[in-house]
Amino acid sequence: MKTPKQNSALHEKEGVPQPETLNQVSIQNVIQKRKNQPSAQELIERILAKDKVALSRAITLVESTNTKHLEKATTLIQACLPHANKSIRIGITGVPGVGKSTFIEAFGKHLTSLGRKVAVLAVDPSSTISHGSILGDKTRMEELVKDENAFIRPSASGETLGGVARKTRETIILCEACGFDTIIIETVGVGQSETAVHSMVDFFLLLKISGAGDELQGIKRGIMEMADAIVINKADGDNIAKAKLAKTEFNRALHLFPAKQSGWTPTAATCSSYTKEGIDAVWKTISAYFELVKSNHYFEEKRQNQNQFWMMETINEQLKSNFYNHPKIKKILDYNKLAVATNKKTPFSAALELLSTYFK
Repeated sequence: MKTPKQNSALHEKEGVPQPETLNQVSIQNVIQKRKNQPSAQELIERILAKDKVALSRAITLVESTNTKHLEKATTLIQACLPHANKSIRIGITGVPGVGKSTFIEAFGKHLTSLGRKVAVLAVDPSSTISHGSILGDKTRMEELVKDENAFIRPSASGETLGGVARKTRETIILCEACGFDTIIIETVGVGQSETAVHSMVDFFLLLKISGAGDELQGIKRGIMEMADAIVINKADGDNIAKAKLAKTEFNRALHLFPAKQSGWTPTAATCSSYTKEGIDAVWKTISAYFELVKSNHYFEEKRQNQNQFWMMETINEQLKSNFYNHPKIKKILDYNKLAVATNKKTPFSAALELLSTYFK
């Protein structure tokens, strides 16, 4: 005889008994492995042996804001430094929607087909409200992420200058030590702060699309002056004629800028990341640039200047961090903020008072 519960259409049948699919011992082993972090020496040895998993773990360590990880990260970087600086570094920027990720995948696949090892450091914009980031570059670069000779590392931009992750410089060193000879840095977008990217790469590529209004409007002169080449992407289908016209306009504009210290004359070109048309020409342009700057020694000079610049930037960053974490500053900072907000103090006098307290 059926019970009232069994007569109901909402009752749950017992069904077939399910076997225990998860081995509790295996789960505990995985958890324990995650807890047992490899030593700095182990990570160094595995990175030099071209282990991409070790590289990922090392980058996570370097990016960590935990002060306990700082010493280990510093040891890693120092040990990898003698094995670094043997790559070429390419910065790629452009407004959102220009097709940076699609271009990088097509370009990266072209480079790996030539036998090069490519590391892509893709920086995703962080929300200024939630501070979160999608980190979807691995999803957008489906083919490149499967390539044995490629490594893609998405990082959140945070609040750093130019949308470049705070530890991008150190990440470059780790990738070079792991044997990657071409480092590509994809930035958030175009803006005055893109100087941060320019100061850590050898070649700066500006991506544009045609048909988005006046081709030269909305581009800051500084970005144009920094660019070593401009590539009009999405030059396919009905857009080919517009892309060619944009190329002509950009080439005219580039000739109006002062000559570069490198001796290089920037040019504009077209390509299609979809059909792969023009991708090989972009690489030939970049190769010609490196042939020139290595022959006239500008390559080494620029790298030296960049190293000095980032030393100063690191000092600035550390001083700022120390200032805001100082116990006395923490006590009086909120009071001074309120005093400034209510016009009881000027921003300048409040700042001087805080600095005076810090340096005492």
